[in-house]
Amino acid sequence: MSLGAPVRGRTLHPGDDGFEEATSGWLLTVEHRPAAVVVAAGADDVADAVRFAAAANRPIAVESTGHGRSVAADGAVFIATGGLRELSVDPQAATARIGAGLRWGEVLAAAARHGLAPLCGSSSEAGVMGYLTGGGLPLTCRTYGFAADHVRSLELVTADGRIRTVSPAQEPDLFWAVRGGKSNFGVVTAAEIDLVPLRSVFAGELYYPGEDPAHTAHVVRSYLAWAEEQPDEMSSSVTLLRFPDLPKVPDAYRGRSFVLVHIVHTGDGAQGARLVAPLRALGPETDTCATRPYTQLTEIHHDPKHPVRVHFRSALLSELDDGAVEALVPFIDPAAPGDPFVNIELRHLGGALNRPPRRAHAVGTRGAAFHLWTRRPAPAEEAGAARRAADEVLERLRPWDTGDLLPGFLFDHDGDPQRVRRAYAEPDHRRLTELKTEYDPHNLFRINHNIPPVFDGA
Repeated sequence: MSLGAPVRGRTLHPGDDGFEEATSGWLLTVEHRPAAVVVAAGADDVADAVRFAAAANRPIAVESTGHGRSVAADGAVFIATGGLRELSVDPQAATARIGAGLRWGEVLAAAARHGLAPLCGSSSEAGVMGYLTGGGLPLTCRTYGFAADHVRSLELVTADGRIRTVSPAQEPDLFWAVRGGKSNFGVVTAAEIDLVPLRSVFAGELYYPGEDPAHTAHVVRSYLAWAEEQPDEMSSSVTLLRFPDLPKVPDAYRGRSFVLVHIVHTGDGAQGARLVAPLRALGPETDTCATRPYTQLTEIHHDPKHPVRVHFRSALLSELDDGAVEALVPFIDPAAPGDPFVNIELRHLGGALNRPPRRAHAVGTRGAAFHLWTRRPAPAEEAGAARRAADEVLERLRPWDTGDLLPGFLFDHDGDPQRVRRAYAEPDHRRLTELKTEYDPHNLFRINHNIPPVFDGA
């Protein structure tokens, strides 16, 4: 299988040196076996690869870091965008232009030299484009809303092989669709985003011992009541953790349970400390809350930097009451049977997320109060048990599940089109399918959480 026209990057086939490396990624629970890999050196390479795939009637897979893998790219033309390394900051306009191969840690460092900051998530290793096209739920979400709100323009290769620039003034419908529609509408090769004037934040984590169910319930209830009273400058989450008693777990955590609260305050540090005082009064075992450079923000979440084999689940939840607390506490009760590793995060929503975005896009919380994200390590020999453990969290919290999802938190479990529909308001999904029909009628971009084209209303 030959691509035909030469590319500035590399074209690889099964058995070639570098093929396995090019198709590897951060999330190991999905393995790719494409027919060919194009390691792109620029947008022209991407356009050539797209035109070839269209002519060969092959689906197209796109990947930079592999954090958002969902569907195996078997038989596809796989476009690796990690080599698109453009990065420039305009301090006067407070903007950055970012190539598709960049990770957030690189953008954080470049922006910080000018006292500016991008609206990133919890991982400095995650790729910029997958995050932005999924909407982007930043750690400062209550202050600034979705990262998609702050995208100014995108360079995009569509299914016809054209390189387009889309923005509020140029092809605004496509600009709207790509921010939330993920990789369904083309390959994003570069983005221009707004930066915010943040040199530092008051942020950190508070660990509370979770071995006593009554104390665990008290801490979680206290957090929920505290979060309800916070201003938009305060973004936070509460996580229930249970660590297995295994030698690979650090001694301080081995076999133990915790309630962990993360906070990020974008206002005055002294005000942030006053707001956190009620949480400190609960007696955390560890408290790292302090004013810190914005470049250190992602470090408080300790996201893994190396590839992992993990099952994820997510949901949008309504306001949580005592019943929800009672459903959650047993997950980390050492006396209760169950999964030896638990990681359940509830991120507080609201604030700017509930206001109309600066630049309309296809993402929204539909008024949900919390976002649930649970992670379960999934060694190959325990794959079934890991899936069941992850599913149990959703089952117990079903009474508070709004039925909606966020497109940026869809994983391998969410490949069914009916689950993908849950990531969008019904009018938005209908508009997305119409635009998919216009821009990708043959569904070349289907190695993803797919939004299929619609013909004759079907």
